[in-house]
Amino acid sequence: MTKRRIFGLETEYGITFTHRGQRRLTPDEVSRYLFRNVVTWGRSSNVFLENGARLYLDVGSHPEYATPECDSIYDVVAHDRAGEAILDRLAFAAEERLQQEGVKGTVYLLKNNTDSAGNSYGCHENYLTRRSDDGSRHASVLIPFLVTRQIFTGAGRLVPSARGTQFTISQRAEHIWESISSATTRSRPIINTRDEPHADAELYRRLHVIVGDSNMSEYSTFLKIGSTACMLRMLEDPKWDLRDLTLENPIRAIREISHDTTCRRRVSLQSGREMSALDIQREYLSSALRYAEERGFPEEEQRALLMWEHCVSTIENDPMKLERLVDWVTKLSLIDAYKTKNALSMNDAKLQLIDLQYHDIRRDRGLFYRLARHEQVESVVAETDILNAMSVPPQTTRARLRGAFISAAKAKKRDYTVDWVHLKLNDQAQRTVLCKDPFKSRDERVERLIESL
Repeated sequence: MTKRRIFGLETEYGITFTHRGQRRLTPDEVSRYLFRNVVTWGRSSNVFLENGARLYLDVGSHPEYATPECDSIYDVVAHDRAGEAILDRLAFAAEERLQQEGVKGTVYLLKNNTDSAGNSYGCHENYLTRRSDDGSRHASVLIPFLVTRQIFTGAGRLVPSARGTQFTISQRAEHIWESISSATTRSRPIINTRDEPHADAELYRRLHVIVGDSNMSEYSTFLKIGSTACMLRMLEDPKWDLRDLTLENPIRAIREISHDTTCRRRVSLQSGREMSALDIQREYLSSALRYAEERGFPEEEQRALLMWEHCVSTIENDPMKLERLVDWVTKLSLIDAYKTKNALSMNDAKLQLIDLQYHDIRRDRGLFYRLARHEQVESVVAETDILNAMSVPPQTTRARLRGAFISAAKAKKRDYTVDWVHLKLNDQAQRTVLCKDPFKSRDERVERLIESL
């Protein structure tokens, strides 16, 4: 069994444009300004970039950035961060263009998952799996893991209600309605089963997880991808047994867990037992630690395993001690400190503003980045690697071929079309190269296509 795996993140952003606190343009209008530079690159508002990533405008006028194919968890985090930087540059350019047209105001891009109207937009994870693997254990093993991992991957949210405002661990938990389904919007599932591997369909599947929150914390992003990779490693090993912790009602459980910042509320299993999110995570972690001893994980997954162990053991003691690492804890600490200092009630609008400003990706404005500047949150990725990822694709996956083709075609001012598997020159010959292997970073056919430009 190969130790390599392809990973990817797709992040949708909230967008708004305000002047002196009042909304001036609709999300659709400001998105058009945001993507005007993209269109001038010679494409529509659905474009693949020279770093191999995809940038497009999703349903509901949400800018979405999909990282290129990465075979390194570190690279996923770097390219996720690069997506923020690319979108922030577009937002800054849109502001300047609007001002030139006499429209004063500020473009806000928020890396969160809900808006004030109650709409939700996602952060989707992709893991390449083999079609020969047994997917039947996803419901009994992966679903309980994904439902409970929010205790260290949740982004946190203030939720107003008739009984007052409550802080919840996860932003997506209230918007998930099924365990496994092919839908993505009307009845959002934890795992999406639409069979689009973007690879050789006879060999591969793409596990598409849509339950996760968008993370500002690099630590949480690395741990979210890495701990799930560890789970998949164990699931794919036919000689490794994992306990059946099938939840009686995963949708009820994900909400109950999200509403409990102690991480100790018990939920019902199909077996009749009751376990907390912490109990379930401890169970899976124990199995992963044994696996590491007996079989071994690749280096990055081993790193994620140690982070996973640190989070679980810290939550057992006091979840708030994860303040520098886990988004929901960092945000709750900010809210509690401001609330106490100013003698506010939990319903105060100023706290809702903190909730939103935490996710502002503008580095000189967002609350998360203010903490980062004062070294109050842990970083995982070097700034130089983020800057590099803005223009350079991963060099060990198919993204390298796509990035090289796009760069060469743009340099020669040639018309082209690309998607995840096709590279096409829009000339009289309509030459197309099909790249079905996401692990393949070098291909003589692509090199010949580039040489022919």
